[in-house]
Amino acid sequence: MISSLFCFTAASASAETFVFTAIPDEDETKLVERFRGVADYLESELNVDVRYIPVKSYAAAVSAFRNNQVQLAWFGGLSGVQARRLVPGSEAIAQGVEDEAFQTYFIANTSTGIEPAGELAELEADLKGKTFTFGSKGSTSGRLMPEFYIREVFGQKPEDFFSRVGFSGNHTRTLRLVEAGTYEVGALNFQVWEKELADGNIDTDAVQVIWETPPYPDYQWTIRGDVDERFGEGFKKRVTQALLNLDDPALLESFPRSGFIPASNDDYEPIRRTAEEIGILD
Repeated sequence: MISSLFCFTAASASAETFVFTAIPDEDETKLVERFRGVADYLESELNVDVRYIPVKSYAAAVSAFRNNQVQLAWFGGLSGVQARRLVPGSEAIAQGVEDEAFQTYFIANTSTGIEPAGELAELEADLKGKTFTFGSKGSTSGRLMPEFYIREVFGQKPEDFFSRVGFSGNHTRTLRLVEAGTYEVGALNFQVWEKELADGNIDTDAVQVIWETPPYPDYQWTIRGDVDERFGEGFKKRVTQALLNLDDPALLESFPRSGFIPASNDDYEPIRRTAEEIGILD
């Protein structure tokens, strides 16, 4: 594994290929289609070879960035904070328009009888002792923020408040597990819910949204600080501008985002502080 990984890295470097990845927050087929489109777009804008490589976990995305196997990554809020701490000089350069004010939806199987509420505190009696699934352990919207609110509102760790706690691995799987009744309640990012709902992929007789978190910053494009040394002066600026100029409706819809806007490391300070408070910032 190590030798093959080394060969890949060495080959990429010699060919001066600009490589990027993304956290696996949805089904792999959707991600591959989306980011191959982004690779083609960036290649045409930057005039260098661009390659997207999929990874199997949030941690693998962070590791690939840390090890310079990739120079750019589409991270969630928490994974981006983790990656930038490990790679000095790296920067958040762009986020989706919707990522300034992202949300997590708490969803419940309708068999629980839990009705939607405006405040999480109103659901304490209904949620106590239920089974609950997060998404990935490294997900901002699927783990970090929902755990933050569970601890803040109920004064307990999730594993003490619920009868059973799981980690589905991604948002789409969280939705399916709660819809099927495998878990009674779960948390997922609002974009996945809204898109699946619009596409007619949710059985609304089986699952519904019961609470929406306040908004927080989330997904962003993060780039290594040494790309100018490798790809030429001004390369980071060119990558940033290419992402901000991305206006292909089909590509944007696949995220789904209405466009990309500038971002900075400072935008994600609330995420860093929350992760430190909870004790999950590696």
